[in-house]
Amino acid sequence: MAVVFEKPHALTDAPFHYCPGCTHGIVHRLVAEVLDELGVEGNAVGVASVGCSVFSYNYFNCDMVQAPHGRAQAVATGIKRAKPQDVVFTYQGDGDLAAIGTCETVHAATRGENITVIFINNAIYGMTGGQMAPTSLPGQITQTTPYGRDVAQAGYPIRMCEMLSTLDGVALAQRCTVDNVKHVNETKKAIKKAFQNQLDGKGYSIVEVVSTCPTNWGLSPADAIKWMQDNMLPYYPLGVYKDTAKSCAPTAEGGAEA
Repeated sequence: MAVVFEKPHALTDAPFHYCPGCTHGIVHRLVAEVLDELGVEGNAVGVASVGCSVFSYNYFNCDMVQAPHGRAQAVATGIKRAKPQDVVFTYQGDGDLAAIGTCETVHAATRGENITVIFINNAIYGMTGGQMAPTSLPGQITQTTPYGRDVAQAGYPIRMCEMLSTLDGVALAQRCTVDNVKHVNETKKAIKKAFQNQLDGKGYSIVEVVSTCPTNWGLSPADAIKWMQDNMLPYYPLGVYKDTAKSCAPTAEGGAEA
């Protein structure tokens, strides 16, 4: 009987610890599928961030390194410069990449470090109990903003793809999501392009995945998907914000595409 669907070899047999409805597992699988298809599992090095994805080193069959909070891209830079033949990627949440790690993110991008960054944006701090994150929406209720995020006090959310797309060192900045089959396939294509850019020596590539956090949002998995679609996607439009291989123009969804 022909095999039509199986677990990627680049994933271990360890069960995911993520909450029901969390989309980390979907993105993990996509990364693993890409590692398999490109044949780079044996020389890939992943850098796990601090946050819900802190245990991602249990799930990928490639070499993994644990970085201090926010420093994943600095660690990835060191690994890639010491072993340029390796395929180096980070897997980071918004509290890690866009808060304590903002400096590392911006400077790795502007230097054009030849690494791949997978960025999970669920608009909240997940592992530590649901505090406001740099990506929390205006008016969003969190543990530290019980009356909603007040932009007069806390400022506006950071749109990372838009910001990073202005930097010369960035080869790819693309925002995706995994709420349906079409978007899952588009996200996999973006992740594969980001890894291929690294193999081709094109520089820094980031794929942002707009995601859910049912537990800290206080919603069911289905309601969390709907909340993300209704609230996050209008503020964080999907699209390609920079692709050095192509010119970018606005999309119907409000982002940019090649």
